[in-house]
Amino acid sequence: MATEIKLPRLGQGMEAGTIVRWLKSEGEQVEKGEPLYELDTDKVTQEVEADASGVLLKIAVSEGEVPVGRTIAVIGEEGEQVSAPEAETEVDGAVTEADEQPQEEGSRAPARDEDRARGKQASTNGSEQVTEIKTPEPARADGRVRASPLARRIARERGIDLGSLRGTGPEGRIVAEDVDRAATAPAVVTVADRTGEVERVPLTSLRKTIARRMTEAWQAPAFQISMSADMTRAVELRSRLVERVKEGGARPSYNDILIKVCAAALMRHRDVNARFADDAVELLPSADIGIAVAVPNGLIVPVVRACEVKPIEQIAVEARELVTRTREGKLRQEDLEGGSFTISNLGMYGVEQFTAVLNPPQAAILAVGALDERAVVENGQVAIRPTMTMTLTCDHRSLDGATASEFLRTVKDFLEEPGLAL
Repeated sequence: MATEIKLPRLGQGMEAGTIVRWLKSEGEQVEKGEPLYELDTDKVTQEVEADASGVLLKIAVSEGEVPVGRTIAVIGEEGEQVSAPEAETEVDGAVTEADEQPQEEGSRAPARDEDRARGKQASTNGSEQVTEIKTPEPARADGRVRASPLARRIARERGIDLGSLRGTGPEGRIVAEDVDRAATAPAVVTVADRTGEVERVPLTSLRKTIARRMTEAWQAPAFQISMSADMTRAVELRSRLVERVKEGGARPSYNDILIKVCAAALMRHRDVNARFADDAVELLPSADIGIAVAVPNGLIVPVVRACEVKPIEQIAVEARELVTRTREGKLRQEDLEGGSFTISNLGMYGVEQFTAVLNPPQAAILAVGALDERAVVENGQVAIRPTMTMTLTCDHRSLDGATASEFLRTVKDFLEEPGLAL
């Protein structure tokens, strides 16, 4: 009996995904668990495995954005007859059965013809003169835009229409460089631009996800506490760790040291290594720490697993790999799931202190400022010490002030004497 393959929900809050390409063709044999197609979600592009074994009888959606739960293919026995899935309308570029049916002459896109007519009238009757700019023909195959997964992601994040670009890749395929070039091209300034009209920038999928997640975060009753740590010993530790790195290896950063220190503190204060679950607080056995990584038009938080049992050198290697794959758009869904605590560091931008927004359902997130030399008083004398300020934002449903303060004090102690955490 034929099995309908539906678009899966690969992560919390996922509502739709973009099919980039199929790894199997209609008529090919497919084994359960074998990669079937590439799917681009809000944050990652990954291969999705087949749910069943058999012959790929029908591909219902060849590429484009599809809502979760829609039938995209059918797998069954060779020669088995299957009916086409119910025709649906086009969803943000997704091609369905209805799209492939020929239209009667004279019935093609009347709304678009109307729009063109209005546009021509405006250009001839309007008081402003705008020079018509012809866009190049896009790279298409069978009427569909050819583009790499990374190019699609960058275009979506920057609000660029792939259909307006000319591809320079193989067979006219649009690649990331084509999208970058379009994003940095000088804008055409019209009279309307100079008169101060509002520019409307549609939200990308990533920004929509961030907006939804931040709304969820602000619904939680949160509080913040701050402490500053003397980083003298941490600076010395990093210098010794860097000296041991072989050429080409990952040089441990202060953030890597902070990840290790926080992991050790989380194991001592398990109430902080927790998630709020409506009618319970889940205390997690491992310090799986998310690191906030900035990407164009957004923020993504991949997770470094089991940091409490890993040396700083290993954390540095894994963190660098995650950051690289994040910025290249090569994360897997599992890289983003299951974090128990998050660190957001803006010190590299010169930010001295800030407040981070909770990453629900986690109980806390640590905001880290720049490491600066500051004047401090020691034994009645003024001294200069490398200092870093940290601000812990907590979900008051999971944590109380005293518990959070004890945790942050432990982090401070470990930074000032790293040997206590190692």
